[in-house]
Amino acid sequence: MDYSNIDRRSSSNKKVVAVVGGGLVGALNACYFAKRGFQVEVFESREDIRKAKIVKGRSINLALSHRGRQALKQVGMEDKIVSKGIPMHARMIHSRNGKQSAIPYGKKGQYILSVDRANLNKELLSEAETYPNTKMNFDHKLLDWNAETGAMTFIGPEGTKEEIQADLIVGCDGAFSAIRKQFLRRSRFNYSQTYIPHGYLELTMPPRNGDFTMKPNFLHIWPRNTFMMIALPNLDKTFTCTLFMPFEEFEKLTTGDQVIEFFEKYFPDTIPLIGVEALKKDYFRLPAQAMVSVKCSPYHLGNMCVLMGDAAHAVVPFYGQGMNAGFEDCLVFNEIMDQLKEDFSAVLPEYSRVRVPDDHAIADLAMYNYVEMRAHVNSKWFLFRKHVDNFLHIIMPRTIIPLYTMVTFTRTRYHEAIKRWHWQDKVINHGLLISATAALLGGTYLLVKHPPNISQIPVDHLWTRLQAFKPF
Repeated sequence: MDYSNIDRRSSSNKKVVAVVGGGLVGALNACYFAKRGFQVEVFESREDIRKAKIVKGRSINLALSHRGRQALKQVGMEDKIVSKGIPMHARMIHSRNGKQSAIPYGKKGQYILSVDRANLNKELLSEAETYPNTKMNFDHKLLDWNAETGAMTFIGPEGTKEEIQADLIVGCDGAFSAIRKQFLRRSRFNYSQTYIPHGYLELTMPPRNGDFTMKPNFLHIWPRNTFMMIALPNLDKTFTCTLFMPFEEFEKLTTGDQVIEFFEKYFPDTIPLIGVEALKKDYFRLPAQAMVSVKCSPYHLGNMCVLMGDAAHAVVPFYGQGMNAGFEDCLVFNEIMDQLKEDFSAVLPEYSRVRVPDDHAIADLAMYNYVEMRAHVNSKWFLFRKHVDNFLHIIMPRTIIPLYTMVTFTRTRYHEAIKRWHWQDKVINHGLLISATAALLGGTYLLVKHPPNISQIPVDHLWTRLQAFKPF
């Protein structure tokens, strides 16, 4: 096996940044570092997805919101990506009897965007390549790296070993990060990995007569308490449907007829939209996939390496913030680079200090939102509180801000959004309790002061009214 030692640093006075991982966060990071003038080397273990006939990997639709858009804006990519997304203004809740009801995401004009993961990745890679100081290295699998020297060993496309030197290593290589393995060998590094008991399976809802089969500007949800299905629109007029369910429930469905029977019971309105035969085929095309939540801290090792995106904080997809949080990582790091004059020895620990509590917070929120999406949206109290929160936000926009608004339509730090949410929840609940108590006491007072003269009502009429009375 050939072995070559390449020190990219010798060719330029500017520091070399090695971005390991050419996915969404890695490609965006390459743009950020290249824009600053660093020599950027991107290493991706897979082939170039822009040339691949079949793009492997996850295909859950992505929901682009404010944080992600702000990160794209800094490298001039926001408008291009937004133009290829589909606005979703509200959740569309589908009940078992076919009734549909919309729950807006925010104020009028606020929306999230359904974007295609593969297309977004391709656009970011192409943008990174527009910088002359960026070099793409596909089919390069990381074998090992040295935190003291910045040396990395890769196996290249021809099976040759290459050793690369860099001044900064940026680990953007996903939830099962090879870069992060070096962190695990160090003391005082905290790490946890949790698989939730639910998996996901994707189905496709084709267009009908060249158009969408459902209203396109919504995130459609079929909440069924212990599980749910969602559907997001695509530019080709299809919907990508994702069924989230406990693995043991997936395992119960072993034949096409059982699948149809299951859908007739829980999602009857989707069967004619997906198609019976297509449903039977799609359901067994791939097994249900697992979802993992990863937390770790710190995100840096010395002044040589930093983790971003899923490598630092893989989150379950139920708040639509995985990509947005990863993109915001790039933006926050860039802001700290400005503050601390690109001094890696100061930037890296500050990035960990600032970012760890926020990413841990969104990981927890993503877990919570699964319960909200599959169960709480069926609750009348939940819907009532949504209306109350939105009404109070309209009349007191700076005092009361719904949690979803803070997370999705602002850059309020995730952990601060949770703190504010808990405070607002207590205030509003106490206010509702006081209002209800006041109304009850006021009603009682009026009855005492002005009692109804029931003696004038015939007994048979009174008995009929009592029988007709229903408390709920």
